[in-house]
Amino acid sequence: MVDRKQNRRNNRNNDDDYNPKFRKQRRKVCPLCADKNLVLDYKNPDGLKKFINDKGKILPRRATGACAKHQRDITVAVKRARHIAVLPYTQN
Repeated sequence: MVDRKQNRRNNRNNDDDYNPKFRKQRRKVCPLCADKNLVLDYKNPDGLKKFINDKGKILPRRATGACAKHQRDITVAVKRARHIAVLPYTQN
């Protein structure tokens, strides 16, 4: 019985550092790369709202899952939308 448990533990991960509390998370896929029909436009506030938080700050790549190229596009689009008053700088 003890051997089965030991084997089950060893089969999950061959690392000596295996800790069941910290699982390896799946890598996020860029939403703009995955969906080619999704167009990022500064004139579309509904499309940009998922890339900003409730305070109006632009979310980082680790939160959005966007690649570096598209994160730069998101930043430019949000800043342009703020400048022409489509999106607020802050939200109360």
